[in-house]
Amino acid sequence: MSLIEITSESYGVELDIAYATDGNFTGQTVYRRAACYLHSDAAEKVRRAVELAAPLGYRLKIFDGFRPTEAQWVLWRHFPNPDYIADPRTGSRHSTGTAVDLTLVDASTGRDLDMGTSFDDMTPSSWHGDTAIPVGAQRNRMILLGIMTAAGFDFFRNEWWHYQLFDADRHYPLLSDSALTEGLM
Repeated sequence: MSLIEITSESYGVELDIAYATDGNFTGQTVYRRAACYLHSDAAEKVRRAVELAAPLGYRLKIFDGFRPTEAQWVLWRHFPNPDYIADPRTGSRHSTGTAVDLTLVDASTGRDLDMGTSFDDMTPSSWHGDTAIPVGAQRNRMILLGIMTAAGFDFFRNEWWHYQLFDADRHYPLLSDSALTEGLM
């Protein structure tokens, strides 16, 4: 299986790899290196999403892509809630390289669009269909949803930032950090 590195230069995206800092819901650095990898099938769809977002005046900002199974265990031990974190015993789509966490950035100002909550907000306010958030944030979530689904991604209803390939759990194996020449962990 081939994991492809997603860089700002090669894909025209911004990277803000949350788990390479302590600015994530665990409050600790999970990855020792800030890099994003995706399976080639997912990488192709990210490229398409970039193409769809650009004429609308948006860029993609990626928070996470491939997540080694070792990292999934770190997240699970911190917050073992299957409504938001996949149980590593059954696997996360991130650990197959077929899921990406991201947001939209206004290309003219460089500012993130308001999505009503921050990335990794593990509450019902992060659900795609939450109508308690401001209308502008609801609109922004729907724009992101439209771009990502038009590019061929499925979504996870509990996290506005999470997109994945359809049926990835049946077609792609779980991977550990050793799948990378230079690991993340």
